[in-house]
Amino acid sequence: MGSMEYDSHNWIWDGVYYYPHFFGGIMLTAAVLGLSTSYFSGIGVHYLPFYWPDLRLFHKKKYVKKPVRVYMDGCFDLMHYGHANALRQAKALGDVLVVGVVSDEDIIANKGPPVLSMEERLVLVKGLKWVDEVIANAPYEITEQFMSRLFNEHQIDFVIHGDDPCLLPDGTDAYALAKKVGRYKQIKRTEGVSSTDIVGRILSSMKDTEVVENVSNATVPEPLQTTNATQAEEKTGSKTQVSFLPTSRRIVQFSNGKGPGPNARVVYIDGAFDLFHAGHVEILRSARKLGDFLLVGIHTDQTVSEHRGNNLPIMHLHERSLSVLACRYVDEVIIGAPWEVTKDMITTFNISLVVHGTIAENNPLLKDSHDPYSAPRSMGIFRTLDSPKNITTTSVAKRIIANLEAYKKRNAKKEESEKRYYAGKTFVSGD
Repeated sequence: MGSMEYDSHNWIWDGVYYYPHFFGGIMLTAAVLGLSTSYFSGIGVHYLPFYWPDLRLFHKKKYVKKPVRVYMDGCFDLMHYGHANALRQAKALGDVLVVGVVSDEDIIANKGPPVLSMEERLVLVKGLKWVDEVIANAPYEITEQFMSRLFNEHQIDFVIHGDDPCLLPDGTDAYALAKKVGRYKQIKRTEGVSSTDIVGRILSSMKDTEVVENVSNATVPEPLQTTNATQAEEKTGSKTQVSFLPTSRRIVQFSNGKGPGPNARVVYIDGAFDLFHAGHVEILRSARKLGDFLLVGIHTDQTVSEHRGNNLPIMHLHERSLSVLACRYVDEVIIGAPWEVTKDMITTFNISLVVHGTIAENNPLLKDSHDPYSAPRSMGIFRTLDSPKNITTTSVAKRIIANLEAYKKRNAKKEESEKRYYAGKTFVSGD
């Protein structure tokens, strides 16, 4: 939807469009007065019916509402369904959502080192179904200069942020200027997940695995000394924090709500999709290009643990499902898909092609060598896709372990902010 060109009399056309009877009355009165003047003073005017064709001018320029453009920024480091839900809410407040991805330098100055590179974070943000435009290397603070750029260059109407405070190192509000000029709107924060929480889960779940074999117990704090992901979440989470509470409404909000057409080419891909990253986005994009409808199977927590190791998954089934549903290339998901793709499953979902990437994490200790794709292979509908990126859940975890002290410090600082937020938390309507 685009705006249209106006002449210098916008108010006249607006009036004609919204109050046609009123302006029609004015024109009729003017015409009658013109006739009266002609009768009494002898001044010649055109006969009234001559004017009727000209009245069509008032219908030629139909008023088109200018699209509301909203802006929301963030670090979007370790992208999770909370980020996706925030952007979904932001999009609902306007017609076009412009997203600013904060620069690495500003993240380091205000929060600590980012886990993901700018390129990876851009892939994740651009892959979300609610995002229309992206601004790379956005500043952490909405400065006067950047705000002017937003309003003039990007035609932003409102700046959006969650109800949790975003403070600069000096304690001031990063969105103070936008609030001051009345161009700020607030959305509800998604409870139960944060990048800080995920870093804690990673440190916990990876404690006794290969990636931390050189880290002694003295290095890793007591609350993180566990290999069970569920226990890790319980120990690292704040007692005042609400854990993830999946609802059917949230799934509906993320879902496209449409099935494949009768003759659609349905492509199926499955996996854990744990700690949703740029590699996932790229492989899903490649898979979607092969058909008309992309169906994604998401394995259960138990299946992931059996085939990838007891320390995984880091994110639970419903959390992983929401992250995948938020991807613009995904049409539908199977929550808790079976490990083996059977002929019955292929028939049930009318699957035309089953694909799998070349990059996958498997438990080297697993003795089961049964091929989960034997059925689609025998039917001639299986295809291996070259994974565009070699990033994996474990490789992301290794980045954190490699900078353990920096992330421990970052988490400790953030946890204090989280505690203050929850201590003063009040109900915010909408989600």
